[in-house]
Amino acid sequence: MELDEGPWLVVGLGNPGPRYAGNRHNVGAMVVAEMAAAAGVRLAAAKQARAVSAETRLGTFPGGRPGPRVVLATPLDYMNVSGGPVSALARYHRIEPDHVVVLHDELDIDFAAVRLKKGGGEGGHNGLRSITRSLGTKDYFRVRLGIGRPPGRMEVADFVLKDFSSTERKELPFLLGDGADAVERLLLTGLEAAQQVHHSPR
Repeated sequence: MELDEGPWLVVGLGNPGPRYAGNRHNVGAMVVAEMAAAAGVRLAAAKQARAVSAETRLGTFPGGRPGPRVVLATPLDYMNVSGGPVSALARYHRIEPDHVVVLHDELDIDFAAVRLKKGGGEGGHNGLRSITRSLGTKDYFRVRLGIGRPPGRMEVADFVLKDFSSTERKELPFLLGDGADAVERLLLTGLEAAQQVHHSPR
């Protein structure tokens, strides 16, 4: 793979405010917060969009060159209108949709598993639907963070808007770490190489 200096827009989805901070629906935003902390940058209010963002470089290319330029961001609007802030950030930083990476919760993947893809359907995810509508294309990257299905007859909306269980919280740091690793591998080595690592049984 040729070195891609970026810039890339890496967006973690969630709902704003402390009420939602620990919800399953906010796991994408949790990963981006972890990535910012690891990079030593602070997510701050963006003037060009209703979002918090920070610019950094991510990882190291083979041979030791600094990794690509990245804008880390989390919208400050609710999940179902995430597209507005994402498209505003992309326009401001002159980032095309094929350099946008969205991290989001995924019901159809077992808890703590991570999967990557580009394009495809939104699977009923309102955040993705809003982003697709605002960008005008489905051809952006997604890092899908498994939260599993709700138990018994619990409604999906109730499940995603609840905090992780005490058992899940013990495993949550591994999910956040794997999500961050998946983004870094995607940007440094490409989609197929990243899928080979994260889609393989461990």
